[in-house]
Amino acid sequence: MARSKKRDEHPTADVLRQRLAATNLARQFGFVLTTAESGHVIIEMPVDERHKQTHGVVHGGVMAALADTAGGLATYMACPPGKRVATIEMKVNYLEAVSSGRVSADARVVRLGAHVAVVDCDVRDETHRLVGKALMTFFVAPLDKKGQKPKKARRPR
Repeated sequence: MARSKKRDEHPTADVLRQRLAATNLARQFGFVLTTAESGHVIIEMPVDERHKQTHGVVHGGVMAALADTAGGLATYMACPPGKRVATIEMKVNYLEAVSSGRVSADARVVRLGAHVAVVDCDVRDETHRLVGKALMTFFVAPLDKKGQKPKKARRPR
């Protein structure tokens, strides 16, 4: 039986943009995909009151979610078709506070192995000032035959 063409190819930037817009986190935070290439993704977010912590600047968790999303998509775009990715580890350095404008996460795959990928991500404000730096590790796994993630093994009784 011939393999599905859909499973053998990565989505185009437009399809990835639509998928991102349909996810709860991206929709809630206002993430927008601006660039999607093999191993490289840029996601932007307009700074809004919902993103800010008590001192009126973007919460670190929101910035981390932006970087993690960009890193995961960059890894996905670098992997051979038929793979899925999941974050194993993430380190973020917060360099400057952001209180308004836009924030972008520019993620690039540094190393893609058979089961692990390392991604570097610059987080910048709308003036291109480096406001955060993230280094992430992702697990790379195969999809099952239906294109879904494998089910967990049942524990014996």
